[in-house]
Amino acid sequence: MADLHIQINRDKGGIAGQIASELRDSIRGGRLTPGTRLPATRDLAADLQVSRGVVVEAYEQLVAEGFLVSRVGVGTQVTPRTATRAGSSQRARSRVPLGPGPVRGPAGTPGRTPYYGHRPTSPDLSHFPRERWLAAVRHVLTTVPSDALDYGDPGGVPELREELAGYLRRVRAADVRPQNLVVVGGVAQGLSLVLHVLAQQRPLRLAVEDPTSHRQIPLLRRAGAHLIPVPVDEEGLDVRRLAGDAVLVTPAHQYPTGVVLSPPRRAALMEWANAGNRVILEDDYDAEFRFDRDPVGCLQGLAPDRVILSGSVSKALAPGLRLGWVAAPAELAEAIRRARGELDLGSPVIEQHALAHFLRSGGYDKHLRRMRREYRRRRDALVGALAEEMPKIQVRGIDAGLHVYLELPAGWDGHETARIAREAGLSAEPVAPMRDSQGLAAMVVGFARLPAHQAVGAVQALKVRMSGQNVD
Repeated sequence: MADLHIQINRDKGGIAGQIASELRDSIRGGRLTPGTRLPATRDLAADLQVSRGVVVEAYEQLVAEGFLVSRVGVGTQVTPRTATRAGSSQRARSRVPLGPGPVRGPAGTPGRTPYYGHRPTSPDLSHFPRERWLAAVRHVLTTVPSDALDYGDPGGVPELREELAGYLRRVRAADVRPQNLVVVGGVAQGLSLVLHVLAQQRPLRLAVEDPTSHRQIPLLRRAGAHLIPVPVDEEGLDVRRLAGDAVLVTPAHQYPTGVVLSPPRRAALMEWANAGNRVILEDDYDAEFRFDRDPVGCLQGLAPDRVILSGSVSKALAPGLRLGWVAAPAELAEAIRRARGELDLGSPVIEQHALAHFLRSGGYDKHLRRMRREYRRRRDALVGALAEEMPKIQVRGIDAGLHVYLELPAGWDGHETARIAREAGLSAEPVAPMRDSQGLAAMVVGFARLPAHQAVGAVQALKVRMSGQNVD
């Protein structure tokens, strides 16, 4: 059993998070090797002079992230096959090729008119921190040298990459350095650039979650990907049914089902990637808005030389900023940076400096805390109204994000119900799996722009309009 040397700062608070961070760093650094058994929670709590619940919370967080495994009768151990940096240079050189070939599905089909603007996943833009953002822009315009406004590094300004690297390590448990980050115009552009780079050697099949965002399918298809739908259940992507040479996942909060990739599935996904020299594309969707507990750390923190992480400020601040990032192994990050330069020479410089200042000054964290509280109130109000007024509709997924996934009663049509829901004032879209849904009708409803006091009225309006469906 390992003798742990954990340092905690009691004045700083967040003791469980500190313990989890110390253990995570020890695993990454090789001080705790795969298979090492950790002390019982009661023993470690006594050693650290904290409550047992604090240690339990830290262990549970690392189990959820895939760093630890816990079994009855065995105890808690470092995951036997936790990925390390060994062989990172070989993995960084590996290329995941992408190949042509569309997958036909009911959404995102050729000829479909694209919809721009408000979506169920859009944040409440009336809460955009205008004054603080304006202060950040003013700070930039009064402090940065004139040369900073010239053509810069297409990978992003160094100040922003430095701040992003620190933020992702602190908040998302990522294992990333500034030189491994590329600033992009949102997750969509990040994925397009990654697929462009990975397709340089030979065609490849890309596994995608099913159901998934219908808006993402044309993007992936245009990038040359041959898509392979893989079912999603209550534990996330069904790794047993994976095929192809790479996979795109949203492990923190899957869209549209709202589930989290479970610890066993995380471990199985890592084994799948390592066994076949495959790459995992991680879309860190909705990771910052979990309401019932701390969000699960990103997959990239487990295997930084196997996972390519994409994220943005589209949900936290505003989609219109078009600011995102890609974290990739060094050689691949350099290839993505070159591709960005060849595409459009990089992102707007003033906005990058403003975001760097916003992160550094604590404004970003403060805004997230405020919106996390507000979105939780709005979700609770919508879910409560549905339970009271329309109990036949089942709310699925975790308490997180900006939308709820609703399973509709048998015989309901998802497209028609979503249309009626929009008439009732709800932001709704039908769920259309790429494969046969076996009669399952579902839709997503966004709550970010639905004030808590309006939730009951909106659901009652939906109930009246659906009265012909024999809703109780």
